[in-house]
Amino acid sequence: TGIQVGVLHLTCLHTSASLTINENADPRVLEDLAAWMRRVAPQIGVNSLGEREGYHRYRHDDEGDDDMPAHIRTALTSQTLNLSVVGGRLQLGIWQAVYLCEWRARGSSRRIALHLLGS
Repeated sequence: TGIQVGVLHLTCLHTSASLTINENADPRVLEDLAAWMRRVAPQIGVNSLGEREGYHRYRHDDEGDDDMPAHIRTALTSQTLNLSVVGGRLQLGIWQAVYLCEWRARGSSRRIALHLLGS
């Protein structure tokens, strides 16, 4: 791109997915985050025995049992990230990575808007 110094702005264009920067060295970090989100915003579903599971019945369930929990999880995280660019490279810590968090049980394709500003 030729940009040496600037800012990369990312926006997730969905209400049931989000962006985060987190550790990339240990996959258990993301597993723990997902487990915590399931406890905070549980999805009502049917287990392998055909029994309904979950702690809450959400009023907004037009798109399925995974829809409202996904909106709550998105509200607790971020739709946007701003990343510094120095020397033509993103400035992330040695253990950091950018993640798209899919909060729906049945995710679909996702769009991210990117704007790179700088010189």
